This record gives sequence, structure tokens and C-alpha cells, in this order.
Amino acid sequence: MHTALTIAGSDSGGGAGIQADLKTFHAHGVFGTSVITALTAQNTHGVSGIHPVPGSFVAEQYHQVVEDIGADAAKTGMLANAEVIESVADALEGHPVPFLVVDPVMISKSGARLLEEEAVAALVERILPLATVVTPNLHEAAALAGIDPIRDREGQMEAAHLIKAMGPAWVVVKGGHLSSEEDAVDLLYNGEEISEYRGPRLEQRHTHGTGCTYSAAIAAGLAKGQEVREAVGRAKAYITEAIRTAPGLGGGVGPVNHFAPTVGSGDGSG
Repeated sequence: MHTALTIAGSDSGGGAGIQADLKTFHAHGVFGTSVITALTAQNTHGVSGIHPVPGSFVAEQYHQVVEDIGADAAKTGMLANAEVIESVADALEGHPVPFLVVDPVMISKSGARLLEEEAVAALVERILPLATVVTPNLHEAAALAGIDPIRDREGQMEAAHLIKAMGPAWVVVKGGHLSSEEDAVDLLYNGEEISEYRGPRLEQRHTHGTGCTYSAAIAAGLAKGQEVREAVGRAKAYITEAIRTAPGLGGGVGPVNHFAPTVGSGDGSG
């Protein structure tokens, strides 16, 4: 059985983080393992507390998993602080995985900062160069590229070029928040060409954990041997359906449907 490892924070509400990643791996027929970087107390209305895990224990979790079970692919999500980022980078360099998907959890959908400046610098310097694919949302892409705000497709493309120069092999700049576009268009760039992945712009309140779920689906595809373009295309189809069929849980921004059908693909040509 193919395996995938998530390195991320725990979401007590089950919609994002470790919980979303493991459910997504399972939905894609991949055995999921985890390294928990932080505990959070949260529900669909928000986060009331965060308790980071010491970097040394984050590294211990990683080594215990990869030295025994291994990982055909891994993904990172919330890395909490600079100490955790340094520990994760050291662990990844000491025991590399074949594919690494980096969801740079820096800024929320609403624009709230989730990672301090010192930690952002560590993320750029230590983690991005190790990434097979990095998947920023528009706020994160703008912050990384230094072109805030991204207003149109041209800005989205410029951000992809600038982030690619930071070292990842592939960059996905998600366009779900680009109101100037009729569809939700994600751009995939590998330093030579840009591919587009389109999906309908859904009027849906329950979108908690979309970034985690999308990046986990990409990691699952890579773990199963899919080429990057196929993995991104299938993940785009999956997250679109997961949003469309969200179960409507909670009184705030609820989770997507992690058990949405995984059938569907895309080669980025549309």
C-alpha cells in the first residue's frame, strides 16, 4: 500500500490540519501517517488556543515514521514557528522523502497572519527549496512574492515566477479568491510553462480546510505514482466536489466533504 505523511497541526474540529489530511489520504486509498506540529482548540467559529509542539519532539515523530513505515510522499501544513520549521527542515534533509508538497500556512482566507515574520523567513530559506510542489493561496503568494495585493491573472502569474525562483520544483498559485475571474483558476508553473486548472466558483460558506485538503490530495496522487500535472488536476477536481458537497456542519465556516468522489483528472490544458 502507498503511504503519505502529513506534517501539520491538529484541528480539534476535524476540518483542517492533520485530521483533514488523514481523511483525504484515506479517501484516495493511501495509508496516512502524521507528525503533529501544534495542538489547536477550534471549531467552525474560529481558533481559541494554539499549543506548539517542541521542535525536538516534532523531529522525533518524523524519524520514527520514516525509518520504519516510510513515506512515498509527504506534505507540510501549519508549522507553527521558526523552531518547528528548522526541525522539520533538518529532518527532511536527513531522511528525504521522494515528494514533498508544501502548503505554506501563512495567511488565512480572511487575510489574518498565521505565521510570524521570523518563521516566514525560515520557511522560505529552509522548506521551499525542498518542495516538489508549493501551494499558496493568493494572500500567501502575494506575501511570498512581495507584490501584495494580487488583483488579476497577470499578478498571479508574476507571483508564480517569483516563488519558483525560491527553489520549489513546481508552484501552484490558487485563484479561488481572485474575484476578477469568473471561474476559480489555479496556475501551475515549473519554470518553463504555466498550466491552468479551472473549476466553477462555488457560492459556499463551508470551505474550512480547503488548502489542507487540496495539498493532501496532491500528495496522495504523487504517492501513488501520478505525475505532478495529473496529481494537481485530480486534486483540483476532488476539492471542487468536496466544496460543492460540503456537509454543512457547525454554525460557522464548516468543513468540506473529505469523502467526495476522487474520480476525475486534468492535465492543465483547460
